[in-house]
Amino acid sequence: MHFTTEPPVKASLPWYLSVVALICMLILVANGWSLYHNLSSLRAANALQSRTAQVTDKVQYLNVLIMDAESSLRGYYLSGSEVYLGPMRTVAAEIDKQANDLNVLLADNPVQRRNLAQLRTLLHRKLDNMNQTLEVYRKGGLADIVAIAATDDGKALLDEIRLQVVIMVQEQTEQLASGRAAFYKEYEYAVVAGIGINAAAILVLALFYRLIRRGYVARVAAERMLQNANENLESMVVLRTEQLSVLSRHLISVSEKEKASLARELHDELGANLTAINIDLNAVADRLREQEPVLADMLDRARGTLLNTVELKRRIVEDLRPSMLDNLGLSMSLQSYCGDFARVTGVDCEALIEGDIDVAGPMQSIAVFRIVQESLNNIAKYAQARQVIVHVAREGEQLSLEINDDGVGIDPEELATPKSHGLLGMRERALLLGGTLRVKRGVNNRGTTVEAVIPVGDVNQPLMQNGQPERLPGDAFNALHPSADDRIPSLPPCSIRRHIPQGHDG
Repeated sequence: MHFTTEPPVKASLPWYLSVVALICMLILVANGWSLYHNLSSLRAANALQSRTAQVTDKVQYLNVLIMDAESSLRGYYLSGSEVYLGPMRTVAAEIDKQANDLNVLLADNPVQRRNLAQLRTLLHRKLDNMNQTLEVYRKGGLADIVAIAATDDGKALLDEIRLQVVIMVQEQTEQLASGRAAFYKEYEYAVVAGIGINAAAILVLALFYRLIRRGYVARVAAERMLQNANENLESMVVLRTEQLSVLSRHLISVSEKEKASLARELHDELGANLTAINIDLNAVADRLREQEPVLADMLDRARGTLLNTVELKRRIVEDLRPSMLDNLGLSMSLQSYCGDFARVTGVDCEALIEGDIDVAGPMQSIAVFRIVQESLNNIAKYAQARQVIVHVAREGEQLSLEINDDGVGIDPEELATPKSHGLLGMRERALLLGGTLRVKRGVNNRGTTVEAVIPVGDVNQPLMQNGQPERLPGDAFNALHPSADDRIPSLPPCSIRRHIPQGHDG
């Protein structure tokens, strides 16, 4: 677990991004206020136009009412029928109603209210005049009406009413024209402000685009740098892995050669010396047996120790380099080793040999033997198996090795663990000779199967050819990671380029 006392890093945007965001907010607020103000102005202009139309209509209607009343009164004079007096009877109430409505519409216009009061006075004076004329007609007749009409100022009163109506309509029209002019002027200001806001918005968008593009370019550059770094790191890992693989194969080759050389020296030199010592001890013991039996017994014990030493030497030589490989061949060596394994462990181990596998060279023979040896050791330690089959066959110019057991099997995760030195060693041995090795689950997902393919031939210097590391065939680089079928394919010695590891020249 990792502990740190450093305060957590607080992520924050650059100041210019905050400024751009604030400007965008202000532009949006200004645009909203401008739209609301334009809407209010339009609503006020529409209300003024509607009110002007209503005032004009009502004023004209008052003029029409008084004209109708006068026409109905003349009709009554000419016909004497009371029917013509209908408009005369309702005109007063209608005039008051229309005047009250006009008073409400003109509440915010003192000039028009004064004009309305004057018009109302004129209308009532005209109505009083008409009522007086009606009374005179009922009392004196048509002749009195004609006499009154000659001297009456009724026509002048009607002209004043018409003039007052015209004045009010003209006043309302002028007010409407003034309101329209104010609205259009304000609308022009709003258009100019809208253009300015749009220009500012375009500028901010351009700046924002530039910032986004700069951030995107920086991110792409960082991604490319990271990708290049990853590629360089992967190349370096592959190169180092290749170097380690080449070194491992070189060490295996050198180790086998040194083991073979040491085994020969132990067998020849040390064996000859021990044999000479044994002969001398036997000769001295025979001479001293009658005269010095105690010394003869001591020599017998020394000879027993010598025989134990010879047996120890034999076991060491067999471990270093099985002599059966050189004397009896690969086939007999595998059968003998499998028989010894069965006797020691109690596991039924059967060796199946197909074809002439003894044609394999020394390096191939020891590689197959070591792979079988390591596999059987792993089976004895971990597999808990009851039966093992070692199948070796010659297929054309290569040896095919397959080892099957019925044990608990191997976990796929263990195939990739760095501590699987035995598996890695078997793989490197196969790869050393240009072959492959795979480890997978057995048939029906039971037990473990080890498969190896090794070319047949005499490989004396597998790692060096003309002073350069030899490029050996093999599978792609995934040795430490199990494939789809839980196999561990072998690594090629060089997968990217030829190189000479420093100090690994053999």
